[in-house]
Amino acid sequence: MVISEESIKYSLRNLKHRKARSFLTILSIFIGIATIFIFISYGWGLYDYIGELSSSSSADKLIIQAKGGAGIPGLDDTFKLTDDDLEAIEKTSGVEEVTGLRFKVAEVQQGTVKKYTFLISYDPEKPLMMEFSNIEVGFGRDLNKGEKGKLMAGYSYQVPDAIFSKAYEVNDNLEVNGEKMKIVGFYESVGSPPDDAQIYITNDYMEELYPGEELSYGWIIARVDVDNIDQIIERIEKNLRKERGLDKGKEDFHVQSFQDMIEAFGSALNIIIGFVVLIALISVVVSAVNTANTMITSVLERIKEIGIIKSIGGRNSEVFKIFLFESAFLGFVAGVIGVGLGWIVSYGGGILLDNLGWGFLSPHFSVLLFVGLILFATLTGAISGVIPAIRASKINPVDALRYE
Repeated sequence: MVISEESIKYSLRNLKHRKARSFLTILSIFIGIATIFIFISYGWGLYDYIGELSSSSSADKLIIQAKGGAGIPGLDDTFKLTDDDLEAIEKTSGVEEVTGLRFKVAEVQQGTVKKYTFLISYDPEKPLMMEFSNIEVGFGRDLNKGEKGKLMAGYSYQVPDAIFSKAYEVNDNLEVNGEKMKIVGFYESVGSPPDDAQIYITNDYMEELYPGEELSYGWIIARVDVDNIDQIIERIEKNLRKERGLDKGKEDFHVQSFQDMIEAFGSALNIIIGFVVLIALISVVVSAVNTANTMITSVLERIKEIGIIKSIGGRNSEVFKIFLFESAFLGFVAGVIGVGLGWIVSYGGGILLDNLGWGFLSPHFSVLLFVGLILFATLTGAISGVIPAIRASKINPVDALRYE
């Protein structure tokens, strides 16, 4: 369906003549398009992040947690994992390496300023936590087994005003729970302020800091044969039930593969993104109704013009094309503006989030996203104008010329 150049010029003159109404129609559409662009770009960015994690060296890792420690390990001692549990996991067929992590909430202080974060202890000879988190040492060195009085710091400690006003360097002392500990290195940025504010010590040093306390593991991480991961999970669960004296179905622990965690996160993300986009689509539908109303009003105001067009030889199809083009053009302009606004907000938001330490929340920009939403807006406008265009094309020219 091709529209003549003359009809296009006529349509554009009409839209310009009714610029206030045209602007309001465009406004109602582009806000919805901008909203969809923003949420899809950030959702796409999160999917990219999940993809990076899925392709990391964590596919062969299992996380074992006590049920009370799910989400915030180390804060609930009702359920806990002990050295006996770690030994039971280590003896499981298919398990290649096991390590335990202990978590404590610690007070870090610079001058009179105090902050609270996680103090995490681990075995430097089994850096499964770093492999699981896909982070490496950014500056300095890692801890050595049995090292005391020293710590590894999260990325943010070397950034002014991220945690404290003064940044730290390698070999500086950081006051933790009233103890001065020397910083031997900093980890790379994880992209999450809470994670980048954590501090790490050896398991041996943790035992010295909390003498007489029965320390438990918040996480136990196991490296396993990735080809038999489901069977190994069953074996670990069986061995832990036996060691803890539990019946099947009454486990007070979780055994979760890295892939299970990624899938759970992806499923939750699908629901959130889908819900938000649905809300944005509803706003676009409302905008489409508004566009249809605008075009119906335009038809009523231009009945005599339609009569004149038909009286000088204009066919029904030509009148239909004129009104359909006008509604589609409004949608196109709204799409271009909406995509442009969405990009500005997403890009600026990405820079802001990165500066705040939330680097993993970065938007993804694709030509497909830009073109797709512009086409979607154009199609929405065109569909909104179909009924008014049909109505205009069927107007009787004689009745139209006598219309008051």
